[in-house]
Amino acid sequence: MDPYTPRMRPGGRKKNLGLSAKEYTKITGTIASVRRNRQLSDDIYEDPDVRVHSSRESRSKSHEPSFIAETSFVRAPLNSRVGASSSIPKVKGKGKEDVLDNLPVDIQEALILEDLLYVLMGIEGTYISHHPEYSPEDDDPLKGILFVLSSPLDSSLRDLTERIVPLGTYYTAISSFVESRSHLDFGLVNHALCAAIRDMLKDYQTLLSQLEHAFNTSPQFSLQKLWFYVHPTVHTLSLIYQLILELATTDDDDASSSSSSSESDPEQAARDEALGLGGAKLKAVLSDMKKSTSDAPINVKGGEVLTVIYERMQTMSGDPTAVKVYGTLLTAAGVPYVEMLRVWTTTGRLEDPYEELCVKESKFISKGILEVDYTDEYWERRYTLRDGSTLSSKRQHTGVPPPRTAGGRLPGGACIPPLLEGWKHKFLLAGKYLNVIRECGIEVQADQKDITKESLSMEDEKLYKFIEDAYTHANRTLLRLLLQDQQLIPRLRSLKRYFFLASSSFLTHLLDLAHLELKKPAKGVSIVKLQSLLDLALTGEDAAFREDVRVSIASSGLYEWLLKVISVSGVIGGEEGEGVPDEEAKKDRDREKDDKKPMLAIDALTLDYNVKFPLSLVISRKTILRYQLLFRFLLHLKHVEQSLASMWIEQKTSPWRRSVPNHPEFEQWRLRVALLRARMLAFVQQILAFTTFEVLEPNWRALEAKLAKVTTVDQLLRDHVDFLDTCLKECMLTSAKLLRAYSRMIVTCSTFALYTSSFTKSANQALAAVESGDGDQAMNKRWEFLKKFESNFNHW
Repeated sequence: MDPYTPRMRPGGRKKNLGLSAKEYTKITGTIASVRRNRQLSDDIYEDPDVRVHSSRESRSKSHEPSFIAETSFVRAPLNSRVGASSSIPKVKGKGKEDVLDNLPVDIQEALILEDLLYVLMGIEGTYISHHPEYSPEDDDPLKGILFVLSSPLDSSLRDLTERIVPLGTYYTAISSFVESRSHLDFGLVNHALCAAIRDMLKDYQTLLSQLEHAFNTSPQFSLQKLWFYVHPTVHTLSLIYQLILELATTDDDDASSSSSSSESDPEQAARDEALGLGGAKLKAVLSDMKKSTSDAPINVKGGEVLTVIYERMQTMSGDPTAVKVYGTLLTAAGVPYVEMLRVWTTTGRLEDPYEELCVKESKFISKGILEVDYTDEYWERRYTLRDGSTLSSKRQHTGVPPPRTAGGRLPGGACIPPLLEGWKHKFLLAGKYLNVIRECGIEVQADQKDITKESLSMEDEKLYKFIEDAYTHANRTLLRLLLQDQQLIPRLRSLKRYFFLASSSFLTHLLDLAHLELKKPAKGVSIVKLQSLLDLALTGEDAAFREDVRVSIASSGLYEWLLKVISVSGVIGGEEGEGVPDEEAKKDRDREKDDKKPMLAIDALTLDYNVKFPLSLVISRKTILRYQLLFRFLLHLKHVEQSLASMWIEQKTSPWRRSVPNHPEFEQWRLRVALLRARMLAFVQQILAFTTFEVLEPNWRALEAKLAKVTTVDQLLRDHVDFLDTCLKECMLTSAKLLRAYSRMIVTCSTFALYTSSFTKSANQALAAVESGDGDQAMNKRWEFLKKFESNFNHW
């Protein structure tokens, strides 16, 4: 068991507290001497109440045996003190005042000294008693027992007595705090704090034993000497008392606010009963749900305890005693916190049973979610900081408990000690990196054998050097695993080849092989057949990782999906606020409903890529989605280019080349069709060239340069995502205004290419009409049809 964890008291074991014969004789002699002195004072003053007291005492002596005969009672030192005080009945009212007020000063001092020794142990004395309003059942034990001088006293003694009496309050409060905070619910940091306070109380109890010995043996022992000996202790215990008051007050405020917020509404309860929602089982389920929510009060524990101690130490930095006391408590209480931190940063294991550390684990997120996760939940939310802070400007609010007060500190483990505030991201990442390595089945070996053996404390500079070294070691280890063992760079190059069409001969081959299949509706296409055709197209290629490339069919069109996302969340990967205006978005949706046609397989065709953990951290579903968007964009351009090129081949046939001097209008129409096709082909080729040579290739070169100098895994992840976001933005796929215009133009071009056979048929009909000598009645319709494409293309 750890030294800062309170030990359970073993039941049924009796400890032998026996005294030697000499000590036993000395104690009984002291008690008898005190009795004689008090009997003498009772005989001097004849008060009716005192005579009643004497008669009761004599009657109790005649009927009850003396407690001195009970050796088992006297042999327990504390019990002997309680017995001695209880054997002398308290004098009430005016009689008690007269007893102490009319005694000589030296007798008063002796009686007060004896009472003070009781009070310093938290026991009520004869002349120093509990406050009249004190109630053990109602008062908070963590505030201590308030003692007051209940009898008139010489002014020369009263001042010193009133200075010493608060020690009893401090001692009882501190003892109650140690007892209450030693439960498991308060965590290891509170246990360590209580152990350190308990060690300080041992010194205090040793001092009391020495003072009691001096009181019983030294005639020169006086109240002035008692004050001289306890004066430093008063200040020390007052510092600890102020600390536990702050800890206890914070805890009580949180509990009261949670209880007031959870008070049931009578009307709501009546409605629940009327609806049959008042069953015991349902209430139990609802109570369990409430316990699991953030509304449940969080004890002052973990980082919050360390923060309170550190803030008090900084507030009282001008007091050397306070700095020493709070520094000792901070060092002792921080031992379990630092140990949890050391295990996390050196092994990647989070051992935090009481949720005291600022690092939080979401156990429901496992590495299996990477195969279907489009939000990088595993890396971003598997291990997080309890205060919700991240390296980016965005802040997580899910699972972050509310602060104790408005603008105040967060409760429990969510409160990060100020000494570690600047290092929180580094030790979070150090543990995350090592945890990834452990998830791969690789044994994590700590690189800092010498440092881990040394004791680390919260205020030690070695702790910061240890965190820095642990972060560097974990970072270097995971980077080496990704870049060398898992071949990350060749993987990214294969993604560039397949998704960015760096060597697109396989795509041309695939489109030629699957042109019949791709003309079918997307819902009726055979993915198995397309996959076999893709494998066949890749067979002759020297393509690495081709077994990980898979054919997939999207459920919606590229531009419709992008516009829908932008209308909800603004610009993808860019500046927010450029979303589609509501009216325009509504018109687009209405137009789509009217012109809704089954999507062809060529418009839904995309590729997928399979990677295993830990590469799935870098090539996650989130990044593969971006690759797929760019691939579908390039595929659409390639397909339109191929269709327009086929149209050009078609228009090299006789109907388009034959001279018809007798029909100049028809020749003009043929020229306008060829001109529009040439303009469309030039536009598509320019867009394709701009995308590949001006956007993808330069950004890829920049990414390679960054990866060659990358130093952290998070920087690698950011560089990769930034590269994809930049490509999407520069390809005009993130701005609603540009995307709408561009998509209309591309759709116009692809639709125009689909009417290749219709234009050829019209040309043949016109030639036949010229040869027969009949007038060409359909020429006006041909012009109207062509001008629709021209106006649409020119408009956008």
